[in-house]
Amino acid sequence: MKKIYRIVSTGGPCAGKTTAFARVEPELSALGFKVFIAPETFTTLYGCGIKLREYRNVEFQDMLFRTQLHMEAILNEAAEKCEDENIIIIYDRGLLDGLAYSSPEDVEEILRRNGQTINSLMNRYDAVIHMITAADGAEEAYIANMKSNKARYENVEEAIAADRALKKVWTGHPHLRIIDNSTSFSKKITRFIAEICAVIGKPEPLEIEKKFLIKKPNIDELAKFVNLSKSEIIQTYLCDNGSGLERRLRMRGIDGDYTFFYTEKRTIRKGVRIENERKISAKEYFDLLVQSDCRKRQIQKTRYCFIHDNLYFELDIYPFWDGVAILEVELSSEASKFKIPDFIKALQDVTNDIHYSNYRLASEIPDEKL
Repeated sequence: MKKIYRIVSTGGPCAGKTTAFARVEPELSALGFKVFIAPETFTTLYGCGIKLREYRNVEFQDMLFRTQLHMEAILNEAAEKCEDENIIIIYDRGLLDGLAYSSPEDVEEILRRNGQTINSLMNRYDAVIHMITAADGAEEAYIANMKSNKARYENVEEAIAADRALKKVWTGHPHLRIIDNSTSFSKKITRFIAEICAVIGKPEPLEIEKKFLIKKPNIDELAKFVNLSKSEIIQTYLCDNGSGLERRLRMRGIDGDYTFFYTEKRTIRKGVRIENERKISAKEYFDLLVQSDCRKRQIQKTRYCFIHDNLYFELDIYPFWDGVAILEVELSSEASKFKIPDFIKALQDVTNDIHYSNYRLASEIPDEKL
């Protein structure tokens, strides 16, 4: 069965994307994948003589948006017609990148013109890998690059601001990964390739996460510290049919626009699970609903995503709890270090406490006094 993975590589200027692409194609080809790498659309337009400064921002960004939509359609067609069974399309920036530099009014206009929503754009891609600009954490390397690369016009502060704007616009994607400058540049590229391998299941896609019971925060107060992306989630658990797998349907929506997913999970040791998830159509979702496990209730929750210290956090608020919520952070390895933000009051590490898993919450009557 043909499998096509669509991955966005994004990040601020001088993040290492070009070098990463040079290593990605041969390494992934050796794993048996056909690799398409889409060029950056901004650079393509610029090379044609289309300059941002010569147009109103909304008009330029709309041209950029339509160009990438067309390019992605061609690449999707090429991938479908290709004889290879396993294909990876890596985009040098995604459709949301250009919107990071647009006003809310311009974003609304561009989406309207092209019949898109933020949710539809998020869910075009299986994963988004953000490589942080060298200006943030490797300033000397960035300054050296500025001196040798005449096309690099952003100073350190501008590069960091651009990087943060891009992180902000992608916050809310279910599979956003951030690669910082805490290691050598060579290891940074290796981490980029490792993140892609995790998405495509080479090795198996491990879900390594830490989960905490926290005091339910005031969302308005929380928004003062971090940029929040809000989505509504409904999870339905399916009968395992003797497979031993945790099978789940998820309906995830942003501003009333919903996307549907089917997930299978298998625990291999405490805190580490193998997870396989795929996007499905609304028809497939409703067809699978007939396999719902009648012993379990649907789980409904509001999820707030945010980035802090270059880690991606997910905060789930459940309607049956007044005083507490769940905070999760997904890690790249079991040895990864992290710190809960100071503005979050953690009550208990419940990573390995099955009573706080969604699967168990669907099976039991939650304690509403929490």
